Amino acid sequence: MEKYEKNDMSQEMKRKISEHPCYSGEAQHKFGRLHLAVAPKCNIECNYCDRKFDCVNESRPGVTSVVLSPKDALAWTDQVLAQHPFIHVVGIAGPGDPLANEETFETFRLIREKYPDLTLCVSTNGLMLEDRFSDLLKYNVETLTVTMNSMDPDIQMQIVDHIVYNKKHYHGREAAEILIEKQISGIQKAVDAGLAVKINTVLIPGINDNHILDMAQKFHDMGVYIMNIMPLINQAKFKDRRPPTDAERNTLQNACLPYVKQMKHCRQCRSDAYGLLGQDLSLLSKTRGDELRSASKAKRTPQLIDLSGDVKSSGSAELKHENMPAKNALK
Repeated sequence: MEKYEKNDMSQEMKRKISEHPCYSGEAQHKFGRLHLAVAPKCNIECNYCDRKFDCVNESRPGVTSVVLSPKDALAWTDQVLAQHPFIHVVGIAGPGDPLANEETFETFRLIREKYPDLTLCVSTNGLMLEDRFSDLLKYNVETLTVTMNSMDPDIQMQIVDHIVYNKKHYHGREAAEILIEKQISGIQKAVDAGLAVKINTVLIPGINDNHILDMAQKFHDMGVYIMNIMPLINQAKFKDRRPPTDAERNTLQNACLPYVKQMKHCRQCRSDAYGLLGQDLSLLSKTRGDELRSASKAKRTPQLIDLSGDVKSSGSAELKHENMPAKNALK
């Protein structure tokens, strides 16, 4: 019944998974990851999402202290890897959707050219996964996370306010149907290509809690490697909704386990996190936080960026190298 054990992955892919802290419970204690926040634009609006740029005080998805240019992301990677060689994975997870930002692919190009042995990882909502999949293969992105909260349009339309696809806005059931169709086709394409696919599903009591087991069974059939059932962070339009209890989430994880491997050690990381999962170095240095806070006040203002054409942040100029975290902040 455990489809993930039958996934037709290469031995090299299996080795990389064993060193990926999000895919292996054992790896989280030995190997680290580096998130590069180069992707501010997003093409969907989820009702639970509150993306914050220039923020050093919160630890959750969608938050970053700075948005880096690809060039600065490479310089930051050089600095982090030089001092923390236990980091084997470099990923892009926002603060928007990586596949809606050309900077993602330029960053992957630069990282792959200089560090051919690193595992490259991307986390996406999946709307553009099928469309941009060849670009991920071009830079040998090997591990993929897709956030998918429902396969039922009636449920999905309660979670996602709207989407932007091919520069056109879609709302309601139409948006939900398009998003689900694109997610499923993209996930299947990635599985068939031999990538290690992880699904992030936000558990929202009263909306999708009775649907997630059905999703796990479908993921079993598709060949998904691992599933991460994440608790709702009640914020934005869902600020008044009740998050699940630990017991509720644990019960659901155990129910899904016969169908797809479950990730139970997720920390719901920031878009600029680095280090071990349980020891995010981006949060440990007060010096780094002070430097970034000062730089961000001078250079940027928090702004939601929507991919509805050529919309750009008023503070989207590339960050200069001196605005990056100082080396002594990594110690």
